[in-house]
Amino acid sequence: MPDRAPQPVDRQLPTDEARDLISLVRDIAQREIAPKAAEEEDAGRFPREVFTLLSESGLLGLPYDSEYGGGEQPYEVYLQVLEELAAVRLTVGLGVSVHTLASYALASYGSKQQQVEHLPAMLGGGLLGAYCLSEPASGSDAASLRTKAVRDGEDWVITGTKAWITHGGIADFYTVMARTGEDGPRGISAFLVPADAAGLSAAAPEKKMGMKGSPTAQVHFDGVRVGDERRIGEEGQGFAIALSALDSGRLGIAACAIGVAQAALDEAVTYATERRQFGKPIADFQGLRFMLADMATQIEAGRALYLAAARLRDAGRPFAKQAAMAKLHCTDAAMKVTTDAVQILGGYGYTADFPAERYMREAKVLQIVEGTNQIQRMVIARHLAGPEGR
Repeated sequence: MPDRAPQPVDRQLPTDEARDLISLVRDIAQREIAPKAAEEEDAGRFPREVFTLLSESGLLGLPYDSEYGGGEQPYEVYLQVLEELAAVRLTVGLGVSVHTLASYALASYGSKQQQVEHLPAMLGGGLLGAYCLSEPASGSDAASLRTKAVRDGEDWVITGTKAWITHGGIADFYTVMARTGEDGPRGISAFLVPADAAGLSAAAPEKKMGMKGSPTAQVHFDGVRVGDERRIGEEGQGFAIALSALDSGRLGIAACAIGVAQAALDEAVTYATERRQFGKPIADFQGLRFMLADMATQIEAGRALYLAAARLRDAGRPFAKQAAMAKLHCTDAAMKVTTDAVQILGGYGYTADFPAERYMREAKVLQIVEGTNQIQRMVIARHLAGPEGR
């Protein structure tokens, strides 16, 4: 029934340039990513050549200044690019989001000299970044991190271990938060550390239930020496930089979640209109029709929420509360939509012959990364009622 086949998302884009950009992304996604996505995820293969192509195509620095090789696109557009990529393969969509997060500190807080020296390679020179905040004993309580950076003349010596690092072991640079002073958030500074620095190493990647093609690993800093010119921002400003980066990063996760959910809905609609039982397509049964309607509604609501937050950001207005809301709603919606997609496919949905089970496994991690959804609720509540224990 081709008239019922899912159509590409009808996007509201601000410019002709943005529409051309989405067309380019869709072409790359269908030509270079989709054909190998399932096979490579199953094999746990990271598609570095895809990220090289994205860099060459100007898609790894979309929200940043064109002076340094960025695309100078509003977040409203950048996030819809992420959604398109994540719908085809989350390893790629989330990878672009993480790279953008890793570039944020230097792009937003770096000196002019630092930006001139490093940003062109980061945004369009084929490099891939990683963001190092979490540690084995400090995840949600990131301000308690123990990785230390000790001043030694004109250098800093970094010692410690970071955990749950996307692109750990394959990144070309790491944006690292390390303790340079007192306990708590005021004693943390940010550093740009090259992957080939002596003393930097990565553990074997974690064995995960989903996103097997995206390496997540501990990264060890054993007396890694970097010059003071690689410190980003002021001493003690690192935690504020990290939180500011995460506000934007959470919007990236929200967009990726909607991409995965949209892919799951499209798969469910296709299956339901083609699969026949009791003499008619199962999409004609009201129970399934209502499931599809609810799935579509959750996706549209999530897309509207993350875009509203993005437009606040683009206008220079506060958006932290809305970013937390978008991350919370979109990732919870993705979990529900992908679970329902498996249910609609029935036994086939539980097999690797169809992508629904992969979408379901991938959606779960989005409720955890860049601040669990419980942390998002805490953030939202603080905006509404003030800090706890006043």
